[in-house]
Formats: sequence, structure tokens, C-alpha cells
Amino acid sequence: MNKSSNSPRIAILGAGPGGYVAAIRAAQLGARVTVVENQALGGVCLNWGCIPSKALLAVVELGDKAKKAAEFGLRLDGPIGYDLARMVGRKNKVVEGLVKGIATLFKTWGIEHLDGTGELLDARTLRVARRDGTETRVQADALIVATGSSWPNLPLFPIDGQQIITSKEALDLTEIPARLLIIGAGVEGCEFASLYSGLGTQVTMVELLPRILPLEDEEIAAFMDRELKKRGVTVQTGTTVEKLERQIGTVTATLKDGTAVVADKLLVSVGRGFNSKGIGLEKAGIRLGPREEITVNERLETNVPGIYAIGDVVGKAMLAHVASAQGKVAVANIMGHPREINYDVVPAGIFTLPEIGRVGLTEQQARERSAKLGRKPETAIKIGRFRYMGLGKAQGAGDTTGMFKIIAEAGTGSILGVHIVGAHAADLIHEAALAMQLGATAAAVAEMIHAHPTLSEGIMEAAEDVDGMAIHLARKRQG
Repeated sequence: MNKSSNSPRIAILGAGPGGYVAAIRAAQLGARVTVVENQALGGVCLNWGCIPSKALLAVVELGDKAKKAAEFGLRLDGPIGYDLARMVGRKNKVVEGLVKGIATLFKTWGIEHLDGTGELLDARTLRVARRDGTETRVQADALIVATGSSWPNLPLFPIDGQQIITSKEALDLTEIPARLLIIGAGVEGCEFASLYSGLGTQVTMVELLPRILPLEDEEIAAFMDRELKKRGVTVQTGTTVEKLERQIGTVTATLKDGTAVVADKLLVSVGRGFNSKGIGLEKAGIRLGPREEITVNERLETNVPGIYAIGDVVGKAMLAHVASAQGKVAVANIMGHPREINYDVVPAGIFTLPEIGRVGLTEQQARERSAKLGRKPETAIKIGRFRYMGLGKAQGAGDTTGMFKIIAEAGTGSILGVHIVGAHAADLIHEAALAMQLGATAAAVAEMIHAHPTLSEGIMEAAEDVDGMAIHLARKRQG
């Protein structure tokens, strides 16, 4: 679409997966776009999160396969080893290529990129302190704040980038640590436990809550707990670090029960803080929530007309793909195409070994929902399960560790949630997400013909098992 001086100007603060996607969509719809970013295009996700961690995990996953080569009839000479420096070098090339790709997209769509730090002066003006020392002011018809989130600063764990590190430093280590202590057993903590245990590091995870992956389905979390322990990870749940001592080359953490954990590196993985400070929000009159997140409505608009916010900084589902979706919705509204964001069907992937994919409610959430609706939780839902072990494709590929779980409403068969743990789970979950988006029942998924041999057949079998009709499950005994 051709742009003219009459085209609306949109200024976007931040070029992560929310900001850069919003910029491209705005340009596609004919807006004149300026993006302000003081770090790298792609934000944390591309540079220090999603992509780099997956690039490293891919090597460990390949190594796991190679270790089983003899079982497959594949001859490999010598033991399997890892060169972390080369792994990081490859990771950096992957990231560099993707960052350049965004820059190219900006260029082809005529998007202005200002390399510097932005601050709101009022509801329509950004002051940009550019990296080259100059200062620029940007006037816009609409503003989108996409500043994301950052690593926390906890007094007990003063991050120094050497011994006490964040995921950013953990992705750039060039020597494999002998011992790694991870504080927090959420998504990030479990992913790094998978990565470094695979490299041969002695990993210990400490989690305050009673179980790992506390926001995931309890059955899936228990499955992953067992898998991590099989990889040699020590999991300490329901406890805290009471004391931390740093020595030359090591750290010693004393847990609540007096247990001392000695490690070469300590990875802080206990959530993130919103980047809502120091960017002039108060000057524009933008309202913050109780956690200092920017409050927005379903159109992603703040309390100030014409100012929108997207991504982690709004404190909704803190996922890269949600930020991208929010960016598209915000831009649509700015450009006069009313849209609202819907968080009911948001698939997500956890890149542990094996992977986890999920969408919708957990079993506990589904039972709580039933209770609120006045139904008996024990009979209001039905659950279908199927193991990877029962799939011919999984047997042939040697990927037999995993399970599919479908939670459906009794009576209607409406799908409330789907959880997969196993090979390619983060890819497989999208069939379930589409089914939920379109309102398909478990029976409809079961009746759809699935190609054989594929891992996707596991979704079909689990959907059949909702009604006790899975072909490749042994008959369940009655009574």
C-alpha cells in the first residue's frame, strides 16, 4: 500500500516480537512507522531467549539420538562429546541471520528504525537518545509501547554475570560448568536443566512451590519431573535458599532444611519484571496495574486514547507469539479495523527434553470450572490419554517417551484443554488449538482421518479415548 503525508504515523517503543511485528503490520496497512529500540532487533526472545536456547537444545537432542546410534544400527566412532564454544558460535550465527532478516523486512516496508532509548514526553511525542549521541523527537498519531520485561534483581542473588547469572549469560557460556544450581523450576528453569544436564553438568533445581512447572497440568509436570531425574537432575521442591555464600570459583547455597548445595554457577530463573519504569509513562498519564504492568483493554489500548501497549509489559500471557498477536490487534485498531484480543486459545511450547505442548485448561482448572458451574467435578469432565509408545511412528523413530492428554466436557464433548509431552509436542499442539478455536468436539477430532504413520495419530487416539474407544489401547477393566 502506498504511503503519503496523510498516512497516519505510528511510533513503536521496542522491537521485540511484539514491536517488530506491529511495525510490519502497520506498514502493510499503509502507516508511516518509526521503531525505537536500544538493543537488538527481535528483543529478548530472538537474541537472549527463545531462539538461542532452542539452537543449543537442538544439539543436545541430536547428541541424545547419537548416543543411541548403535541400537539403530548406525556406526559412530568414539564417544559423543560437546564443544560448547562451537555450539554457541553456531547459535550466534542463527541469531545474527534472523536479526538481519528483520532489518531487511524493515527496509522493504519503509520502516524507520532509530537505534536509541525512547521516552514519552506526552501522549504523542517520543524523545529518542540515539546511540550516536544525538537526540531526536518523534511526533506520532498513535504510540505503541512494547518494552517487554527484564531479569529480576533479587537481594539474595546479586547477579554478577560470572558466578550468579541469568539466562542471558547461560546462553553464552563457552565452557560446560561441572555443577549448576538453578533457582526456580518453571519453564525457563526446566529448559536449562534439560540443556545442561544433557551436556554433562550436575544440575540441581530449587523451587519454592511443591512441584516443578507449577502452572502446567499436574500430570504432565509429574511426567517431566521423572524425565529430568532420569537425566540426573536433582529436584528440590517446596524449599528455599536461606543463605548464599560465594567463594572463589564456587557458590554455596544453604536450603531451608540445612542442605548445602555447591555449584560453579547459579542461574536465577524466578520470573521477570515489567519494563514500565523510566520511559515517561507518567508524563503521558498512562495507568499501571498493581504489579507495575501497563493496563490495557481488549483492544490493547491504555487509559490514554491513542496509546497502546503490547507484549510482556502488559502482564497477560508472557509469550512471544502472544506479543505478536497483540501487535497485530493494536495496529488493526489504530488503523480503523476494530479487533479484540482473545486469550482463550493460546497454544504454548516448553522446550524441555522431551518437549511439552499445551493449550486450554489444565485438569485442575477444568475441575474447578465445573465446580463453579455447579457440576460435580468428578463427573463433569472426561479425559482421554494415549502414550507415544503405542504409535508406530514413535517406535520407528525411537521417540517412545511421552503422552497425549485431552480434557473434554462430559455430555457436549467440548475440548477444554490438551496437553502433550514428547517429541515434537510444541508442533503437534496446534491441531488441538485449531480444533478448540473452531469449536470442534473430541469426537470430531477422533473422526478426522489422520495420516499413518505419524505422531499426530496420538491426538486422534487420545480423542477416541475420551469415550473409551481408542483402537490401540487395551480394554479397560470394569469395576
